[in-house]
Amino acid sequence: MIETYYVGTYWGPRRESAEECAQRAHTLLHTLARYDDSFARWFPPARSRRQAPHPIQWDIPSLQSLLAQGRTRNDAGAVIEDLGFYLSLDNGMWPGTRQREFARLRIKGGSYAEHVPNSCVLNLPSSGAPMDRLIQAPMLENIIRAMSLAEEADWGVVDSSSHLLLNESPSPGPRTGWMMYLSHQWGTLPALPAPVRVEPIEDKGTLLILTPDRFTASNPEHVALAARVRETLSQAGVLRPLS
Repeated sequence: MIETYYVGTYWGPRRESAEECAQRAHTLLHTLARYDDSFARWFPPARSRRQAPHPIQWDIPSLQSLLAQGRTRNDAGAVIEDLGFYLSLDNGMWPGTRQREFARLRIKGGSYAEHVPNSCVLNLPSSGAPMDRLIQAPMLENIIRAMSLAEEADWGVVDSSSHLLLNESPSPGPRTGWMMYLSHQWGTLPALPAPVRVEPIEDKGTLLILTPDRFTASNPEHVALAARVRETLSQAGVLRPLS
């Protein structure tokens, strides 16, 4: 079974306009493009692989329009205001490409509904040269840093889908994976077991890197380390619900 990886950042209810969400997406897309050429073009979801879609424009009005198109509507067609905006993009859905070689970015922003959190999730390639370049600790540090700062997230994680599935009922709060971002809202972090490395993310929060090697659910040492980190954070009261 192929172990796929994703980077996710999450934050609670925060009412924002389509323009504000577009500004955040604009910042993120330009930052990602500096890290890897595969992030230089993004496309809206294709209805068919037989017809290549046109790449999106990255200016704020264009992104604002795309976000507005992703609004949730009720059965009568009226916009449900408190559910915010949604944007879905990929960087490789054109004829001749293989689905496993491209990334998919999904942004849910501007939601102020109590039980509908906001998120920014980047699903990474699972084969080919793009995967080899992106599934590396230094690159993933850059990506989660960019996503956390652009969205002013409460928490974030770099993890594999296989590791996520090991927990049948993951909590809605911070999850422990290969890397973990926690904003300063969560409080002071306790001492963590080796080889965990702790890096500040400007004045916003802290990034925990559990291992410089590729984290995998098939490695019992990696799984055990993630469990120890979560237990240590929980015992210190760090993973309490945010007010």
